[in-house]
Amino acid sequence: MTIMTYANAALEAIRQSMQSDPTVWCVGEDLGRGGVFGQYKGLREEFGEARISDAPISEAAIMGAAFGAAMVGTRPVVEMRFADFALCATDELVNQIAKARFMFGGQSRAPMVIRKPMGLWRSSAAQHSQSLESWYVHIPGLVVLCPATPQDNYSMLKAAIACDDPVVYLEHKNIWALEGDVDFDHQITLGEASTRRTGADVTIVSWSNTANLAVEAADTLADKNIDAEVIDLRSLWPWDKSAVLDSVRKTGRLVVAHESVAVGGFGAEIVATVAEQVASSLKGPVRRLGAPRSLIAYAPNLEDKMRVTAEMIVTAAQETFE
Repeated sequence: MTIMTYANAALEAIRQSMQSDPTVWCVGEDLGRGGVFGQYKGLREEFGEARISDAPISEAAIMGAAFGAAMVGTRPVVEMRFADFALCATDELVNQIAKARFMFGGQSRAPMVIRKPMGLWRSSAAQHSQSLESWYVHIPGLVVLCPATPQDNYSMLKAAIACDDPVVYLEHKNIWALEGDVDFDHQITLGEASTRRTGADVTIVSWSNTANLAVEAADTLADKNIDAEVIDLRSLWPWDKSAVLDSVRKTGRLVVAHESVAVGGFGAEIVATVAEQVASSLKGPVRRLGAPRSLIAYAPNLEDKMRVTAEMIVTAAQETFE
């Protein structure tokens, strides 16, 4: 075990992947100076300009060039800096990359990782703070991952780079400095959820940074004699239906919490699946937490109105007993 930050765990995953596979390379803005968040620090010096490639300020050009490189046998790691900025390359991602294997009858593929730092982060306002994971889950052909811990940011990024399908990789900007144990030998299978805490009374399902808040909420609930089970999906597509359904069958109660807007959010898919398949197991009302359908303000007091907090998760869990 090594104690690392969330950012450095991803850095190490890329370093090891590049060391073991010469077809892995990185492209994006500011990579030569280590990336806007330092998540590529030292890689240019180790691997050179050809594999840590600085790109001009054109997300569409970055995504398109990487797609072409992926189709001829390399494995690009594409840095979009912010999930919001990646919208400039949506056509390349949605209409080309996601459809490549299908359109060419399996003769070609696009094994590439598209890193999109997401989420609320110290007054970054409406164009730098969005959580858009549900958009990409809706697109056939894309794998969608949302790591919440340093260990997962290491293991999931290595698995994403090795994946033969395009991966939308959403890292939460507010936890770059989050520290935790990282086991370099730990491997995961994409699509498997992580049970962060076992419990018998209520199931809390979440992902990204909100999953960390869910663990905090579960600790508070324990003091209130409520034994909560916390499932961190980690992977939104594919997602681990069996882990969620088995947990709800056990607890009979469900809270789904995520930072992204509640309207049309992936939480609704989870709730619908539970309603369709294990409704008879429910002992109380289902609760779904997400941001209001509003733009994210710069002012901290207004930004806070968009946040799903541990306290809100505690309250929602208690309401499932009503």
